[in-house]
Amino acid sequence: MKEDILQMLKSRQDFVSGQELCEYFQVSRTAVWKVIGQLKNEGYEIEAINRKGYRLIASPDILTEAEILSGMTTEVMGRHVYYYDCLGSTNDQARMLAEQGAPDGSLVVAETQNTGKGRMGRAFFSPEGCGIWMSLILKPDIPPVDASMITLIGAMAVQEMMESFGLESGIKWPNDLVIDHRKTTGILTEMSAGPDVVNYIVIGIGINVNMKEFPEELRETAISMAMASGKTYHRAEVIRRVMQYFEVNYQQFLKKGNLAFLKEKYDASLIHLNKEISIHEIRRVWRGISRGINDIGELIVSTDEGDTTVRSGEVSIRGVYGYAE
Repeated sequence: MKEDILQMLKSRQDFVSGQELCEYFQVSRTAVWKVIGQLKNEGYEIEAINRKGYRLIASPDILTEAEILSGMTTEVMGRHVYYYDCLGSTNDQARMLAEQGAPDGSLVVAETQNTGKGRMGRAFFSPEGCGIWMSLILKPDIPPVDASMITLIGAMAVQEMMESFGLESGIKWPNDLVIDHRKTTGILTEMSAGPDVVNYIVIGIGINVNMKEFPEELRETAISMAMASGKTYHRAEVIRRVMQYFEVNYQQFLKKGNLAFLKEKYDASLIHLNKEISIHEIRRVWRGISRGINDIGELIVSTDEGDTTVRSGEVSIRGVYGYAE
């Protein structure tokens, strides 16, 4: 009920009477009063006047279940929220919840992580109060071999979210979002599957939102949305937009079975399209020209021997002349 009352307060410019809240939600005035008190304790500025009711003045930048769900417009994605002040890793928690039966589209969000994970086993910088560290649980009826395409859908959703805020960003295939040659978002997709069936997929998304600075070792390679724009963002709204864009593209993917519908827009977002890149595999490093993705999300690379494809998750791509060059 708390998120519903919060949403009603957000939707009104003027006061909402206590009587209207009681009648709409079929609860007592005491129940409404308690919810208002909880919201105030969480940092919401709510004006209360006798015979007028309640009016929301300002919302804090917090990532509680109620704040994230208030204003969520999706049908499935992010409709169940599991919020934690601190986790080791949102991906690890999401996998545990998926094993316990958490529904499709469940979202795990933490204010901070102390053992956040990136690709290739790298640590992920996850400070408190300024970023988004979340993992989405998916239970698609697809062959396991198709799961890697979901990483690209996640990257496209974040790129579209940034675009909706007027921020120009690009994608470094398959899963990094880049602004001004520096990383702003990382995505890590993990799967539990049998030979022919997906049990669940967890897609972890870490977004640098309101950081003003980074540790010295990251200053040349990391950037936040706030640093790029000079603006501060309400993180729950950022999450809601990512869920909205993800759901639209994900539903298309499930319907069509590939990424042909997304290919043109994804290619246009690639920072290394038609540029020379180096591809770092386990046993070799080789170079070629990035030509965009094919219908199943593989990167097409031109070499002297002709075109070849690289599957998501198998390699690390770095600009020949520096990160994301």
